[in-house]
Amino acid sequence: MRPISAALVFSLVLAAGAPAQAQKQAGMLSEPKTWATPWDKTRPRDPFVDRTGHVWFVGQVGNYVANLDPKTGEFKRYTIEPGTNPHNLVVDAKGMVWFTGNNNGRIVKLDPATGKLTTFMMPDSTVRDPHTMTFDRHGDAWFTAQNAGVVGKLTTADGKIHLWRMEKGSRPYGIWIDSHDRPWFDLFGTNKIGSIDPATMEFRAVTLPNDRTRPRRIAITSDDIIWYGDYTRGFLGRLDPKTGGTEEFALPSGPASLPYAMTVDDRGRIWLAETGVQPNRLVAFDPSKGAFTEIVPIAADGANAIRHMVFDKSSRQIWFGGDANMIGRVQVSAAPLVP
Repeated sequence: MRPISAALVFSLVLAAGAPAQAQKQAGMLSEPKTWATPWDKTRPRDPFVDRTGHVWFVGQVGNYVANLDPKTGEFKRYTIEPGTNPHNLVVDAKGMVWFTGNNNGRIVKLDPATGKLTTFMMPDSTVRDPHTMTFDRHGDAWFTAQNAGVVGKLTTADGKIHLWRMEKGSRPYGIWIDSHDRPWFDLFGTNKIGSIDPATMEFRAVTLPNDRTRPRRIAITSDDIIWYGDYTRGFLGRLDPKTGGTEEFALPSGPASLPYAMTVDDRGRIWLAETGVQPNRLVAFDPSKGAFTEIVPIAADGANAIRHMVFDKSSRQIWFGGDANMIGRVQVSAAPLVP
């Protein structure tokens, strides 16, 4: 797949009729680069960069865990239990790879050196779909289970799992940890965002103003402001957890944008994937300007949906995966922001 040139990116943005507030900042991004995975139609997704620069991901439909060496383009695949249908993956500080079993009610730790798998089963057999996972500063894993309507915590020191039941139909989805080790998560079936106090283990929910809002993914900036993509209405939302105040910003593609994957870079910009347009577009929002400052089409063969992405601070790269047969990245420049 040929990368899109920087000039073509800007041309496509203008041709797409992006609103005036979406301005291209010259030199801020490299051309998108993608690697076709060797396993077709397996939904390679949820990449995570380890300390060596290898990019780990899961094949949700292909039922595997794998990594990519971007320097050589080589892929390595690891065998996991049939029927796991891994959904999300995180690499911990020790280099262990953790993934969620979205079809068989487990979280699994993979030792890349030996291939050994350590399995942590859900304590409730009805929770079969651990979904998205993240680690707090103590090395414990917090996760959502969308269809089961559950948020959970795995204490890695003893393997114990604690579950919180959400309201029926709430569909817990994206999850992120703030600076106080509080997990925040979207309740995608509602217009609510939830959190759990790690000290008291108490759950609370914030109701967003519009009844039609459906937050799917979530991100948190260094000031602990909560950002969410409104999947149904095409907005980026800002929630101040101290005051409960919210603010919305219409995405460049409007109601058709279907914002999905989200991440935050080291300049505090929020990145979203607009998946309602083809090719999908990465859109950056700069809170200091209150404006969208980047729109980058992502080349893909056929329909695609960028479902999850991460910003790797050491390389200053945003990595993404989704429905198309590829893992990709965009290099974010270290140049100062344009005033």
